[in-house]
Amino acid sequence: MGKLIGRRFFIALAAGLLATSVAVADTFVFTAIPDQDEARLKERFGKVATYLSEALGVETRYVPVKSYAAAVTAFRNDQVQLAWFGGLSGVRARLLVEGSEAIAQGIEDPNFETYFIAHVSTGLKPSQDFPKEIAGMTFTFGSKGSTSGRLMPEYHIRQQFGKSPDEVFSKVGFSGNHSKTVALVQSGAYQVGATNFKVWKRELAEGKIDPDKLSVIWKTPGYPDYQWTIRGDVDQRWGEGFKEKVRQALLDMDAPDLLASFPRKGFIPATNADFQPILDTAREIKLID
Repeated sequence: MGKLIGRRFFIALAAGLLATSVAVADTFVFTAIPDQDEARLKERFGKVATYLSEALGVETRYVPVKSYAAAVTAFRNDQVQLAWFGGLSGVRARLLVEGSEAIAQGIEDPNFETYFIAHVSTGLKPSQDFPKEIAGMTFTFGSKGSTSGRLMPEYHIRQQFGKSPDEVFSKVGFSGNHSKTVALVQSGAYQVGATNFKVWKRELAEGKIDPDKLSVIWKTPGYPDYQWTIRGDVDQRWGEGFKEKVRQALLDMDAPDLLASFPRKGFIPATNADFQPILDTAREIKLID
């Protein structure tokens, strides 16, 4: 009798584990690069998860990550199947996962900008020309894996000075995200920094930027940046046409509260080829082999 009960227990346990694994496999999971503080990200993407669950007819869950590199790793390891990447992190992820594709981007993303910002104590003023006076000052990037906070500003710094940032500035930092870059330069902890123009505009509108302490001194030319990237095996797991269903759900996202959380005016189609300039630039300055 005891052996029979024991056998039944293990059969039931195995069945339960199988059911759990199936339930997990049926959950479509996405993440996003942590370009802002975690609380704001959860607020933003929790709403998106609800929207996608309804649009796709599949349970969809957002999972936060601690760094840009962690977002790429989660995508590579199939812990997430969809990600809101920056240009550089998206390129890196797609190189690691065969068949993965950029499927949508914000209306503003083909012509994204980085703002070079400076503390008032520097005496630097807004200019159409690259501010070469920043040489010798203290400078902070955003995340090491950020397109707008590291790749593109470093590219322009190297183009102008023919040197690495460490050779140009008296001190170089990496804040971790755009909001922190703004805060660090505004506080005077760094004299100059590079930040995402979207974050700048939002924080200015929210009253978090004091124009008497901080200003934009230069804007980069436009470049392709943020995009949604999806793994190439999603049709095998959720059925033929699932990738296109996800793409369409993103393109159809028009609720003002959802779009405001990015913030974007809407989404348009994207392809891997759109981000070739990012790959070329990353290779030129040795951020990608």
